[in-house]
Amino acid sequence: MLLDRKRSAVLMIDLQTRLLPAISNTDELLNNNVWLAELANDMAIPTIISEHCVDKIGSTREEIITAAPQAKIVQKQSFSVFSAGVLTADNLQNASQIVISGIEAHICVLQTALDLRSQGYEVFVVADAVGSRRQRDLELGLSRMQSNGCNIVSREMIAFEWLGSANNPQFREIHKKFIR
Repeated sequence: MLLDRKRSAVLMIDLQTRLLPAISNTDELLNNNVWLAELANDMAIPTIISEHCVDKIGSTREEIITAAPQAKIVQKQSFSVFSAGVLTADNLQNASQIVISGIEAHICVLQTALDLRSQGYEVFVVADAVGSRRQRDLELGLSRMQSNGCNIVSREMIAFEWLGSANNPQFREIHKKFIR
């Protein structure tokens, strides 16, 4: 199945100041999430940002907040954003396709993705925008999500599927700004 921007929402999980430095390939991961946040903002895709135990691991990195000025920020204590009860239909703006990025791939991303799948959502995990402290945990998390019906995608796949066609009025602008 292809992504449809009218049915999509982006969920960025726990990209927080004290957790990000422990993640493998931190700079690349942060840059890819800023890219995704800007793309979603430019294409008017609803975006939700989760923060886990803010008092312990800090708030979302400022670069993400700046790139997603319209995003809704939700707080959680549960590992799964879904089980925390903060992914309401209102927050998701009735989206049925959820594009997920963030950390850690084998914990909060995994549990959230599997919970969303169990509730009938189409889940798209952005492989180049999720991370874990260890590469093996990232690989296992992605593999488990895929074997449970989640779509593993890249940032460019998302951009081109949301655009749908070179005839899209935003094509030139999006291509110029995001496709490198």
